[in-house]
Amino acid sequence: MEESPLERLSCLAVCAGAGGLALGLEQAGFDPVLLLDNRPVACETLRLNRPRWNVLETDLLDFDPVDHQATYDVDLLAAGLPRVKAGAAVARADSAEEIRVLEATIMLMHGVQPRALLVENVPDLVSKPAYEPIRAYVSAELRHLGYRHHWFVLNAMDHGVPQDRKQGILVAFQEGSVGDFVVPTPDENPPPTVGEALGDSMAARGWPHATAWAAQADRVAPTLVGGSWNRGGADLGPTGSKRSWARMRVNGGTVADEPPGPEFPWDVSLGVKGIVALTVEQAARLQGFPDDWSFAGRKTVRYRQVGHASPPPVGRALGTRRPGRARRRGLTVRETGHR
Repeated sequence: MEESPLERLSCLAVCAGAGGLALGLEQAGFDPVLLLDNRPVACETLRLNRPRWNVLETDLLDFDPVDHQATYDVDLLAAGLPRVKAGAAVARADSAEEIRVLEATIMLMHGVQPRALLVENVPDLVSKPAYEPIRAYVSAELRHLGYRHHWFVLNAMDHGVPQDRKQGILVAFQEGSVGDFVVPTPDENPPPTVGEALGDSMAARGWPHATAWAAQADRVAPTLVGGSWNRGGADLGPTGSKRSWARMRVNGGTVADEPPGPEFPWDVSLGVKGIVALTVEQAARLQGFPDDWSFAGRKTVRYRQVGHASPPPVGRALGTRRPGRARRRGLTVRETGHR
């Protein structure tokens, strides 16, 4: 028997950030009993957009579900974790912290005992040999707890996001709760291009070149990178990404306060002064956030939240019920990698 379309499932969201994953899961039928993040500005963003959500500002390493028993036996534990790093970078203090957060998420399974687990992180976590020790730890713990698990990679552009953004995904289900799984298949329609996604926004203040700019921005965006929380200003990513943006006449070295106005030139001979920069709100569109989703803080902090977020359409694709024996719990995956 199929689930009633009105049935809502429960979710605990850890490292919730700006709420991209939680928003997508909400659209797919999951209501959070608790969301937690250790950044005050991220918690402010969550409360700003969903005042009814129960948001807890705390470090995951300090969280004890005994104090929040509404989290017991939730349908889903969802985690958009800080990006772990492999190779030489693992020796850095911040990378060690990121690995500890991943381990803490797996250990949280002991207390919460959710029916399913969803972890979103870098694609290399799924496939690169340097991450094998981390995968082995996760696999051993989940098997010990009686969960079947699967690793795979999704690209956000396959789910309507105008951005080439690959994401490593781990899902796990309690033994006996589901049978076969199917990875959410790519949408039938291609994603919008950058020009299609942002053309109206570029024209909002009367820039006369908006239509011409949108016509030549005829591809999806490169991966948006949030950058370090501790240093530097807001930009759209590393050197390779900036070159890709420059080919679409976008200045990837900064983030604008507002879209271009009537006086703004469009003249590549002027260098970065003659090409547009994106606003935080435009970057959020390229992540698949709705226009009414607000971000707390000053410009650089707002952009950091956008760049580090998981695109909501990916969360929706992962959480949406689909035909097959996995229908009952919403998440549906095909085994494509490590187990």
